Formats: sequence, structure tokens, C-alpha cells
Amino acid sequence: MKFTRIIAVAAIAGLVLVGCKKTESEKIIPQTAEVKKTKEPVVIAPENVQTASFTIEGMTCAVGCAKTIEEELSSLEGVEKAAVDFDKKTATVTFDKTIQNPENLTKTVQATGDGKTYKVSNMKS
Repeated sequence: MKFTRIIAVAAIAGLVLVGCKKTESEKIIPQTAEVKKTKEPVVIAPENVQTASFTIEGMTCAVGCAKTIEEELSSLEGVEKAAVDFDKKTATVTFDKTIQNPENLTKTVQATGDGKTYKVSNMKS
């Protein structure tokens, strides 16, 4: 009985530790020219500011999924701010409309997993 309990606890702990973890080899990085990444602070001219809000299906955790998607969106060229809410399954991205567009945001989210895990819907910009 005690041995079975130890095995069960170890199995659960193992699942928790690797459940949402994605390795570098599992990440798919978009290969389009429009999806460039930068680390520099973004300053957008007021007339070029656009905000897109959308739903993301397929997230299973706040750290491994939502935070990873948020970081990917934030690192795109022309993105001023990206926020992903795991509980509401939504994302809001403020970007320069002369550099980015909603289609590239969608491609980036869907490519963050294995290309099949995350689905974007209800895009409003």
C-alpha cells in the first residue's frame, strides 16, 4: 500500500513538472518576413497605434502556455504591449499598424505551440 502511494505521488509530481513545458525543439518559429523580433523599447506614433483583442483556445496553464504566448507576442517588432489572461483565455496586443497586423499576431500565437495546440478566434482590432 505504501509502495503504491509512493509511485502515485511520483507520477503526479512528474506530470506537474513536465505538463506544460515546451523544449526549444518543440517551438515553431514563424518564418515570414513580417514577423521580426526585437528587444528594443517600442515607441509608436499616436496615429499608428492599434489594439487587437482575441480569444486563445488550447492553453492549459498560466506559466507554460499563457506566459510563453505573451512573451512571444511582446518580442515581435512593432509590439508595444501584449497581455495574455489565462483565466479569460484572451489576449490584448497594442502594436504599430505600419509594422504588424492581426494576421501576424495570429500566426505567432498558433506557431508558439506545435502549430496545432493554440487556436485564435474572435479577433477584434
